[in-house]
Order: sequence, then C-alpha cells, then structure tokens
Amino acid sequence: MSDKITYIHSDTWKKEVLEEKRPVVVDFYSTECPPCEALASKYESLAELYGQDIKFVKIFRQENRQLAESLSVSGSPTVLFFRNGDRVGKTLTGGILRADLEESLHHLIDADRAKELKSKERKTHTDCDVAIIGGGPAGVTAAIYAAQAKLHTILIDKGMSGGNVGVTHQVSNYPGFIEPQPGFMLAHYMAEQARTAGAEFREASDITSVDLNRKEIVIDGVDTVRAKRIIIATGSEPRPLGVVGEKEYKGKGVSYCATCDAKYFEGKHAVIIGGGNTAVEEALFIDKFADKITVVHQFDTLQANKTAQEKALANPNIEFVFEHEPREFVPGKNGTVDRVVVEDLKTHERKTIDCDGVFVFAGMRPNLALFPESFELDQWGYIRVDEEMRTNIPDVFAVGDIIHKMYRQITTAVSDGTIAAMAIAKELGG
Repeated sequence: MSDKITYIHSDTWKKEVLEEKRPVVVDFYSTECPPCEALASKYESLAELYGQDIKFVKIFRQENRQLAESLSVSGSPTVLFFRNGDRVGKTLTGGILRADLEESLHHLIDADRAKELKSKERKTHTDCDVAIIGGGPAGVTAAIYAAQAKLHTILIDKGMSGGNVGVTHQVSNYPGFIEPQPGFMLAHYMAEQARTAGAEFREASDITSVDLNRKEIVIDGVDTVRAKRIIIATGSEPRPLGVVGEKEYKGKGVSYCATCDAKYFEGKHAVIIGGGNTAVEEALFIDKFADKITVVHQFDTLQANKTAQEKALANPNIEFVFEHEPREFVPGKNGTVDRVVVEDLKTHERKTIDCDGVFVFAGMRPNLALFPESFELDQWGYIRVDEEMRTNIPDVFAVGDIIHKMYRQITTAVSDGTIAAMAIAKELGG
C-alpha cells in the first residue's frame, strides 16, 4: 500500500478534497470488485509518480453511499478529479486503463511538469512460466490448470476477464448448471477459481507490444512480462457487415451486444441482422424489452439450434424477413439509426424498415491485430494448431475462438485451455 494514498471517510471529504490546495484524484472503490482490484496497482504506481503534485484519495463507496449518490457515483470503481474544490475533467468508471487515468492526471497539472514526472516513470520486468493473453473461458481455464500445476501464471486482458461470455445474458448448456446461468456470473466463477489457484491477473491493461519469438509482452508501456510459454486466447469479435452507415453509427443505433443495449429498447422496435444461434437467442432476450423485433436473414430458414428456433418462430412479437440483406443503416433527426434499407436477394428490390435501432449478429472474426508474427492460418484467418494447441511459433500456444476448429462453444474453449495448460505443464515439469 502506497504512503502517497490517503484513505478518507465522508465526514472528512470537505477537508481532504474540497479544501485541499493541490489537485485531487478520488477513487470510489468497493470490496469483492474485480475492476477495483485491477485499478489498485495502477493507482498505487501513479500515486508514487505524481503524488508530490497531486493528492491521491481512496474512499470506500459501500460505507459512504450518501456522499457517492450526491456525486452521481453509482458503481465501483469510479474515479473523480478535483481542482480548487471544483470537480473537473471526465469521470472514469469500470475497467479503467492506466493510460486514461494518466491522461486525466496530466490535465490537473502544468504540461511541462507532467512531462517531467512522466520521464521519471520506472520500467518493471516480471518473469513467469506462462503468460496468457486473453481472459475468456479458454484463457481462464488455461490459467486454472497452469496455476494448479504450480506454474507461475499471469493472465493479461485488455478489458475485464470473461470475454464474450461476460456479455452473454444467459448460458443454458454449460455442464453442471441445471438452470441457465447469467454469462457474467459464469465468467466470474471461472476467474475466481483461477485466482484461488494462484494465477495473477493483469486486467484492463493496454498491451503495448508483443514479441512472441522473445516471449515478451509489454503492458501499459511500463511492465514487460517475460514468459517461458505464451498462450494466445484473444478470441474473436463481431464481424462487421460493411453496410453503409454501420461504422458511422456504431453505438448510435447500431449495436453488437444485446446484454449491453437491450435495456434501451423498452417498448421499442429492434431490427436484428442474422439467423444463427447468437442472433436468435439474443432476439429472445431482447424480446424482454422491445415491443417488436424484426429478424433479417439472408437464407430462407434459420440456422440456430432447433429449441431456439421453435421459441422464436412461436413468438408473436418476432417477425422474420427471409432472403434479404441490409444495404444501409439510415439515421433520423436525432442522429441515431431509425431505418434499415434491405434488399430482396431474389428480386433485388429494396424496402425500408422503420425501427429504433439495429443489432448485428452476423458471425465473428479472430482477434489477431496484436501479433505481427506470421501464424499459420486457415482460409478464414484462424490460427492452425496441433492436437496440443501448439502454433507454428515455438513455445506459443493458441486456444479458444481464435483457432481453426469445427465448433466454437464455451465448452470447446474450456477444452482447448485445458489441453494447452496440461501440455505446458508436462513440458515445464509442473
């Protein structure tokens, strides 16, 4: 714990924050809060660097709810910035990146002084047995097995662990759970199991660079992790359609995450692009909020599992436009998408569907942007691995949705992570 950080209570708020002559940064934190834990080490190191010029404060939100509510602080962690008693700058919440926190600190002090302090930043190096890049089910499972084999294991993720499971509203077919599980809770259980086994987590981290040949990963520009083995578990991301207006209005009526945005469709009309498992299952979730859902699918039948299909086809609030594809997402006067232009693939005629927004579930693509090295890839851009998850790069393994395989499910990702970790344990004598 840094001696540059002051822990306060609401009864000393005025004195410690509002009457402080130096600029002040305040972290509202909670217990049993993974994003708070992810922020803690960054906050401490920045306090050591900038603490002479900026006062660093932490306050336990759960014991100071009235103060938190008066400041519109409703989640943890939330970081606020003050100068001369006035709140300034932007509010940071959730999985806070070191770079975003440091940028806000620089706005509190003179630019030349900020540059001078930044130049004193101390670089660190960490050696480990296994470094895992990516915190979805495959990466976390690999961390569980590697840590249980007494291998020094570090899991690194640009966000919070969980991957796509963390933003899946329900997981209905994971072994051991009779009832469907909220995706974020299943992800939480996995991560806690890995931590209990001894794995270290570096979450909400900017991965500055990766050298797979030297087995070095630079985090936040300051910490170099050197590993004997690396596991790539960066998964996949929604594949964009390339439709006119899609890029321009992402987050403004175009969404790829039902868990994130379905709540904004209370009593509204949502258009869903796609007809596979994700599209149909998420349509059923969005139906809890929206009054009407229109599913636009390029084929004449759905590709989802039969159970989901039957539920969706029997739902009076969901209508289907088969053998059509979207051609343009059109904004309304408020700057968000309120119309979708679709084309009949047989007649090539176009029509417009009025709506309140669009969800795109049209497949995924592998997350390979971090890796300049030449992996051996399949025709769709996924990494080829052998039966023990080895890539063509020595001592580098790949698991989960980023690899070439027949099926991409949580259970297959968990299997991949298990295999890779056991292979590494055997090699390193764990």
